[in-house]
Amino acid sequence: MDGKDGGKRAVFSQVKETGAAARSLLRSALKGSLATLQRGSGHPYASLVLTATDSDGAPLLLISRLALHTQNLAADSRASLLIDGTGTEADPMAGARVTLIGSVRPMQSASARARFLARHPSAAGYADFPDFAFYTLAVESAHFIGGFGRIIDLPASEILVPLAGAEGLVEAEPGIVLHMNEDHADAIELYATRLLGADPGPWRMTGIDPQGCDLVLGAKGLRLPFTVRVTSAEAARQELVRLVGAARAIGIAGSRPLKT
Repeated sequence: MDGKDGGKRAVFSQVKETGAAARSLLRSALKGSLATLQRGSGHPYASLVLTATDSDGAPLLLISRLALHTQNLAADSRASLLIDGTGTEADPMAGARVTLIGSVRPMQSASARARFLARHPSAAGYADFPDFAFYTLAVESAHFIGGFGRIIDLPASEILVPLAGAEGLVEAEPGIVLHMNEDHADAIELYATRLLGADPGPWRMTGIDPQGCDLVLGAKGLRLPFTVRVTSAEAARQELVRLVGAARAIGIAGSRPLKT
């Protein structure tokens, strides 16, 4: 293998690794900064929005047509969404963030509604107001910064998850999430605390997709990645059982086995 091939492999590996980090950041986020183009002047206008993701990882928004950003989008759908993962770091510039670039369009799928409200239960109080509607950002590209010197542009294919062949999982998702939250809250807490290093508490599962599942406690979101691509309810059960076994192996077992 010559130097050129080695360089291509290194770039490919970096893109794949960065894509995984960007997807995890997006799936973990509960909010973001939406930048639209102001009507008339064309000036960039940034606003705070709640975020969730659809099964394929596309960002979901619930916004009012009375809001300035929605009025801007009605005139020009182009937008970008900044997801800030720097948290409370003393030097935020050393932390990770990703800017997603694309166009915002209305989203009326049942999965979008269910996924958004699972992540933001309080939004159920206004989701049916006549001026509110669900939207998605159709991602065209992304710009990821993982700290000083770690900056890379990503294609949409590194942000979105292919759902071909995983239709069974998408269909079964509401039942899986309900079952886990009602019958296996202890397992979800083990995922959060022992596998992801979070503080104890009543963690909830809000979504599952071929690459992992999403957990939330209050204002904190976490992403639990799977070791294999999951495409069915049975495959999801097997992976969730495996993960709870791995979590118990880290500390003292104190949870009942996962069963369906």
